[in-house]
Amino acid sequence: MGDRDIWDEEAESERAKAAAAPRRRQVAVALADDPDHPGLPTVTASGRGAVAEQILQLAFAHGVKVRTDPDLAEVLAAVEVDTVIPVEAFVAVAEILAYVYRANGAMGAAPPPGGAA
Repeated sequence: MGDRDIWDEEAESERAKAAAAPRRRQVAVALADDPDHPGLPTVTASGRGAVAEQILQLAFAHGVKVRTDPDLAEVLAAVEVDTVIPVEAFVAVAEILAYVYRANGAMGAAPPPGGAA
């Protein structure tokens, strides 16, 4: 997959299932969460098809962690942008955020926007 950073705990079995199942239209959802400002994660972007591709391209270009989870993406895509994630998604999103925070901690803290330390 080159320089793409994708986290997918069951990639091989999911690919096999996807090959056997009818192809879904691609869905992408972006979330925002700031550990320094308590609050629930919010949906910041959502799209299908070409818009989903643009969301993914932007994520990859900016080094944002991407998780492949079609079912969770469908749940989150039903939420309006700038809205808190639904209760049904709390556990799944918490697991993703825990992974991202651990990964970011292993890489060191990222500099704040604007380059100021």
